[in-house]
Amino acid sequence: MRKKLVAGNWKMNKTLLESNALLYDIQKLIEYGVTDKVSVIVCPPFINLYSASEILKNTGVKLGGQNIYYKDEGAYTGEISASMLKSVGCEFVILGHSERRQYFKETNEIINNKTKTALKNGLTPIVCVGETLEQREKNIHFQIIEEQIRICLTGTDNENINKVIIAYEPVWAIGTGKTATPEQANEIHIFIRKLISDIFSKDISDNILILYGGSVNDKNARELFGMSDIDGGLIGGASLKAESFSNIVKSTL
Repeated sequence: MRKKLVAGNWKMNKTLLESNALLYDIQKLIEYGVTDKVSVIVCPPFINLYSASEILKNTGVKLGGQNIYYKDEGAYTGEISASMLKSVGCEFVILGHSERRQYFKETNEIINNKTKTALKNGLTPIVCVGETLEQREKNIHFQIIEEQIRICLTGTDNENINKVIIAYEPVWAIGTGKTATPEQANEIHIFIRKLISDIFSKDISDNILILYGGSVNDKNARELFGMSDIDGGLIGGASLKAESFSNIVKSTL
């Protein structure tokens, strides 16, 4: 049985002091032993990662970055490498988030390079896919998601695909307050799982984690996470408040 996972994507929020305060509050609210039953990850901004790593030691809460560059090092001003994330205690990294695609013009090919770089450096990539409202209304959302997954996972072999997490995030439901119905979300998760089975194997598709991201909160999380193929969530705004985030975590139990 797949272990549920809840990851908090803080995006460009929280100064160092605010970040530390939120982490201490999350620590207090997530009961001892919960992380044995559900995987919990927080992904603060880069400048807060080292401090977060120190605070989270021995808590069971894991640490992730929000992005990497696909080069190992060099003259790439403003970028962060996979080894830099590893050096401050990160085990995970979010790749291909819709905001990276929209605002920073990241293509599936760029995300593919980043995915391979993450895997090479021992980071677990959380690879994001999802359609815009226009694409859904044109009824091409399955085609778009299949293209994203096939290109983003090109070159990933059967051994490494076991280390990949996929996050389905309908772009029209991110930060808008709109949420795909549990049935809509699960339909896409089933489609993704079948696609992974076709590309790799049924055993891999049965075990790969597929998260839902799109205005998940502590009111709708339990119903979403109760669906057959939704293995948890990539949480945005609701991860910035300790109580709502901890309630989302507990909704998986």
